[in-house]
Amino acid sequence: MSRTPLIAIVDDDALVCEAIQGLVEASGFAAEAFSSAEEFLQSERLNETACLITDVQLPGMSGLQLQNHLGVSGSHIPIIVITAFPGDDRQALAAEAICFLRKPVVKEDLLTCIHLALDQRHSGDFR
Repeated sequence: MSRTPLIAIVDDDALVCEAIQGLVEASGFAAEAFSSAEEFLQSERLNETACLITDVQLPGMSGLQLQNHLGVSGSHIPIIVITAFPGDDRQALAAEAICFLRKPVVKEDLLTCIHLALDQRHSGDFR
């Protein structure tokens, strides 16, 4: 198994997934993209995920519902929430997302959030 942290990306927009996956991989991390929360939850990569980047607006289970589901199930995956819609930030941060970013995502901001998430995971300082 690879020691490179796996960053999972959940977004129903294939272009957003490709762009974020490319950035994450170019920054030295492993990345895997999923088009829905359900696809991510059913994947074999769930337990390997070191950080999750999810959109809020998804078909089926929303990104915030995914965040809640993971928390209730006892998962300690740090989560970065992204959205194009203002107003989603309060709920995401109240549910203890590591970061909340608005689309279009700024590269430096996303990388800072990934490092914060991985530092939190490494230290065991779960919210």
